Amino acid sequence: MDRDDRGRNKVKTLAGAFAARTLTSSSAWAPLQIPLYRAFWFASLASNLGTWIHEVGAGWLMASLDPSPEMVAAVRTVMAAPIIFLAIPVGVLGDRIDRRRMLIGTQFVLCACTATLASLTFSDMITAKLLLVFTFVIGLGMVVHVPIWQASIPELVPKTQLARAVALGSISFNLARAVGPALGGILIAMAGVWTAFAINALSFAGVLTVLLSWKRTRRESSRGLSFRLSLYQGLRYVAKTVAMRHTILGVVLFVLPGSALWSLLPLVAKQHLGWGASGFGFLVGCVGVGAVFAAWTLPHFQRHRGADQTIAIAMVGFAIGLATLANTTGTAIVCVATLLMGATWMMTLTTLNSTAQMTLPARMRARGMGCYLTAMAFSMTTGSIVWGQLAEATSITTAQTTAAAILTITAAVSLLFRVGDT
Repeated sequence: MDRDDRGRNKVKTLAGAFAARTLTSSSAWAPLQIPLYRAFWFASLASNLGTWIHEVGAGWLMASLDPSPEMVAAVRTVMAAPIIFLAIPVGVLGDRIDRRRMLIGTQFVLCACTATLASLTFSDMITAKLLLVFTFVIGLGMVVHVPIWQASIPELVPKTQLARAVALGSISFNLARAVGPALGGILIAMAGVWTAFAINALSFAGVLTVLLSWKRTRRESSRGLSFRLSLYQGLRYVAKTVAMRHTILGVVLFVLPGSALWSLLPLVAKQHLGWGASGFGFLVGCVGVGAVFAAWTLPHFQRHRGADQTIAIAMVGFAIGLATLANTTGTAIVCVATLLMGATWMMTLTTLNSTAQMTLPARMRARGMGCYLTAMAFSMTTGSIVWGQLAEATSITTAQTTAAAILTITAAVSLLFRVGDT
């Protein structure tokens, strides 16, 4: 072997050692060293940002077309409702049909839909009913996209990096949530509401570009099973597998009382704190910043406390933040409380989400994640109704304080249904 060959082998050895250290690194950002995951992550960030900008634009447009509270609320309802009823059936399809092709088709429909909405809005041809129709179609597209996208993450990173990859996905969402509404407001003020939809169309086009470049070799198959039998098989697996069963229960135990934050946050800003729209945006931004900050501490926390204690401690932390928010009006304390809730919300759901993805085998992953997302959407919707009615009958302070007390109890209950070492 000559000197050049020895030099090349040494470089390869060093490169391999560097790659191994990267993949086993405890850094929260380690998965971004993987080119394919990095491309997916930035595409997801752009898509999440576009979605938040779109939501601001849709709400503002409906307030202009038909300012009744029912119609303004209907914009979010028709976009979110499909996930409750369709996430599991979509998961069945995701385990039977090529996931890459499903994602490409979905992104194409979403891109075309939002581009059409932008064009109609720009030309003043949009109506309130048309806006709801387009929003519903976008909701259908998202209910296909979300479980299939999440089921694909384990294909992009090694299993040792999955929890961090899921955490980075949460960072992407929360970064967009912190920046998107403010950016959407600026765009609408400067150039008109149609720009919010145009930006969202561009974000879907970006995701489509990444998906088209994904050279995926794995293919899904029906395995000779009917759709109904595949559905039954998926539900049975989730019900029979202890880790999955406890994970779904953990989602309900946390999100049902925890939804008191999201359902009442606009009223907290307006009525409890006496703040305007910018104050509400500040609260949402604090939650997002808290979630991003928690991403740095989560791997360390999970390593020293384990999944179950991480979930329980984070739930208690969220309860403390919620009770504090409900019983104070001081700006500094409110800021700390919302930062804490953002951090603990992310820690809890990221731990549960990564547990689900690591538990599910590849052939069951879309169905299992469909069950996970259905439990989350159902808990969020049910909790929003419950806490909204309680706040109407009593007060915002009473509703959120009650939710915080219940969350403290459910945190203790969650330790009885362990997701780690099951």
